[in-house]
Amino acid sequence: MEEENNTDENNQEEQIVIIEEKKEEVKSEKKYYDFISVGKRTAQKLYFIAQHDKNIAIELLLKNADTKQRIVVCKSKKSADALHYFLKDKDIKSLSIHGNHKTEQVEDARRSFSVKETTLLITTDMILKSLELKNVDEVISYDLPIDPQDYFYRLRLVDEVGYSIIFVSSDDEKNLEVLELTMRCEIEDRELDGFEPSPAPRQEKKRKKQRHRKIKVKTKPL
Repeated sequence: MEEENNTDENNQEEQIVIIEEKKEEVKSEKKYYDFISVGKRTAQKLYFIAQHDKNIAIELLLKNADTKQRIVVCKSKKSADALHYFLKDKDIKSLSIHGNHKTEQVEDARRSFSVKETTLLITTDMILKSLELKNVDEVISYDLPIDPQDYFYRLRLVDEVGYSIIFVSSDDEKNLEVLELTMRCEIEDRELDGFEPSPAPRQEKKRKKQRHRKIKVKTKPL
């Protein structure tokens, strides 16, 4: 009887140990979704690229890349469309979708990307949030947003399983500084293979319009 009691006690102790170990495993597997946690576990690549060279850099990045589900996020509708037409001239298929498009067009873009008919989607932060996309392999930040929360949403799309690629121009550097402070990490910058920066385009000075001289009309005294 004593041996049986000892055996039962030992089994109970073993079960308690197993339960505690499982609890520890669950704790260790628990994922946190704050800025710092997502930033640490998600792969991020950073390239310093002048604004006028970003289209060329995107082309270079995509031309010899594997087929993946990619999103490029621009800060404006104009930039999104300009990039789309630039890539079209280079025989790279993409779809540009933003606030100027109708609800039906946005929904068609979401469906097309979800079923992998479209593999490269160019959009803005506002529309990106409404799309609620899944299975994204790469998010390319053509521009860095002013609000770190917008970048955080981009990062969550590829959380742990994909890549976040950032193009940073001189205009983006302040936003990058705020972003890294928020995530408490420094994103390692890299060099894009085969990329050669081009001279900045000259900005023509706007000529002031000549003012028409007012013709003074002499009035006769009444």
